[in-house]
Amino acid sequence: MSDFSPHNSPQPQQPVEGSTGQATTTATQPVTFTVTAGEAAGAAMRPLELPNKGPQAIVCVKDAEGNLRDLSWAPNHDTDVTAVPADTEEGRGVIRHSAAHVLAQAVQKEFPGTKLGIGPAIENGFYYDFDVAEPFTPEDLNKIEKTMKKIIKSGQKFERKAYASVDEARAEYTHEPFKTELIDDKGNVDPDSDEATEVGSGELTAYSNVNPRTGDVEWYDLCRGPHVPTTRYIPAFAITRSSAAYWRGDQSKAGLQRIYGTAWESKEALESYQEMLAEAEKRDHRRLGAELDLFSFPDEIGSGFPVFHPNGGIVRLEMEEHSRRRHIESGYSFVNTPHITKGDLFQKSGHLDFYAEGMFPPMQLDGEVDAEGNVTKQAQDYYAKPMNCPMHNLIFASRGRSYRELPLRLFEFGTVYRYEKSGVIHGLTRARGFTQDDAHIYCTEDQLEQELTTVLEFIISLLRDYGLDDFYLELSTKDPNKFVGSDEIWERSTEILQRVATNSGLELVPDPAGAAFYGPKISVQARDAIGRTWQMSTVQLDFNLPERFNLEYTAPDGSKQRPIMIHRALFGSIERFFGVLLEHYAGAFPAWLAPHQVVGIPVADEFNEYLDSVASDLRKRGIRAEVDTSDDRMQKKIRTHTTGKVPFMLLVGGRDVEADAVSFRFLDGSQVNGVPRDRAVELIAQWIGERRNTQPTKAEVEALLG
Repeated sequence: MSDFSPHNSPQPQQPVEGSTGQATTTATQPVTFTVTAGEAAGAAMRPLELPNKGPQAIVCVKDAEGNLRDLSWAPNHDTDVTAVPADTEEGRGVIRHSAAHVLAQAVQKEFPGTKLGIGPAIENGFYYDFDVAEPFTPEDLNKIEKTMKKIIKSGQKFERKAYASVDEARAEYTHEPFKTELIDDKGNVDPDSDEATEVGSGELTAYSNVNPRTGDVEWYDLCRGPHVPTTRYIPAFAITRSSAAYWRGDQSKAGLQRIYGTAWESKEALESYQEMLAEAEKRDHRRLGAELDLFSFPDEIGSGFPVFHPNGGIVRLEMEEHSRRRHIESGYSFVNTPHITKGDLFQKSGHLDFYAEGMFPPMQLDGEVDAEGNVTKQAQDYYAKPMNCPMHNLIFASRGRSYRELPLRLFEFGTVYRYEKSGVIHGLTRARGFTQDDAHIYCTEDQLEQELTTVLEFIISLLRDYGLDDFYLELSTKDPNKFVGSDEIWERSTEILQRVATNSGLELVPDPAGAAFYGPKISVQARDAIGRTWQMSTVQLDFNLPERFNLEYTAPDGSKQRPIMIHRALFGSIERFFGVLLEHYAGAFPAWLAPHQVVGIPVADEFNEYLDSVASDLRKRGIRAEVDTSDDRMQKKIRTHTTGKVPFMLLVGGRDVEADAVSFRFLDGSQVNGVPRDRAVELIAQWIGERRNTQPTKAEVEALLG
């Protein structure tokens, strides 16, 4: 994958990476109406009698360009707008942004002298950064939350103010150094950054929190909006945690304290989210990784570099081997490339221009000096590779290519290294060293639609093999301010991607202007067992690298043509996919992936030899089987291996030996007794061979036994 972006999207608002799918979105059709020139949107909406309370309360409107507007907004000309209910993602975002303002107001009330950073809405919540004398304690957070509740109950109004000039804005924020910096940076702020919440390409604006009885301004903040009409439109919120942060995410700048919170359209939605978080905490892959002895992150190696233990190593091996077999079946050619390379390659690919901050610093190698210390040969910069695609392009360009070779599908389990900031590293799902199941496909324009269709079908099929089966697609299209290639090729390729996505039958969610500069992209989003959404696979078109590397093939008429390049990663990374599956299954991997597939538990030591022979029969079938010959009592052994998530436990006592049988014990505590030994071995082999993704139970095993 050559995305000039991290291998997974950060989720800074919570200790789990996946996003919740717990709260439901309104099923009613969007309501569109006309706001006449000079009339407030809220006033124009009043005759429609739309809700102003409850989970479907209208919190703002959206104009024809997709801009969200306050209900107090009055356009200069007649404008059609769409009402935005609270229980939509856009509605929740407005509620959360308003909650961030209430949070900042409460902090400055309880801790006078606190300086404000920024406070955007984020997925499932919000945060605000503060320059404060001491880190916040749990008691501080409780006090802040109580003050927020009082502010919300008072029904303060959010009122927008536009500044006539930068100087006017600066004059109001002389006491807020971080705000004045943002004001001075107006026009230079990345539109995708959290700072863009406060300043952007439009006019400078602020929002005041106004006392509804006296009309006094209780508090104000630099902000682009929009906001809910009053604080009473924030029906359910909670402060979740605090952490250290840096101003604008730069470790060389001021250290701040960040408070996170979540806000929802109803108390029921908040409770549902909190229940999901509690379940997610139990499933946290970092915790399970330690409990099940799967992997670790030794300090001696460094932050973001996982080490897989034997238990985790065998799971990873099974994951990779199944993927390899499927790739062979699908016509991929396997390649292998080194971990480091000369800097010239990344200069050619553009990574040093566009992604240098995400790369590890260069190693200076191959320099020579004479006895006097004079440099006789200049050292060269070598880099740990952040992406595999430049090397795959070199393989394509290593000799002349004919149209008869296309599509050429190059595949590699390629380990890459990306310098993620320490604050965003998160176990296996956000690491600095990880292995991608990376493929680059070179095809003709005529082959593109069929190849994309095949790739998408392959992705969905393979993810289902591992037990994920609830998907939707996201289509990222051109950012008109940042792209390479002609409008024509973007339009044509986007149409093809949209058609392929639509024909898949999966839900398609648009991501306008979300594409990287070098081509549109389809992302496969998967929902896990507790409803969280994870970005899994990407299918990315690239109009940039074939040009940079001058890639060509000989067409049927003898002319030289440029291939179309597709970047494709199914898992994102092996490590990340491992973490997702670990949380999806809550540590109880299906038997075909489980590190310990079968454990024999004798009632007494005298039955060890019999169980050893059963385990030997299983191992001859390629099954990971062992016998627990420890000094623990049988019940302790059962508890140990139940905690260890072993799918098949075989209990053997005197009657079992006499009958040449075994008794099954399962993770749910159920048992099937007295199963003939050969039949038990065959059943286990069948279960694992079929790669069933459910845990064996008494009911299912009895059904198979007939």
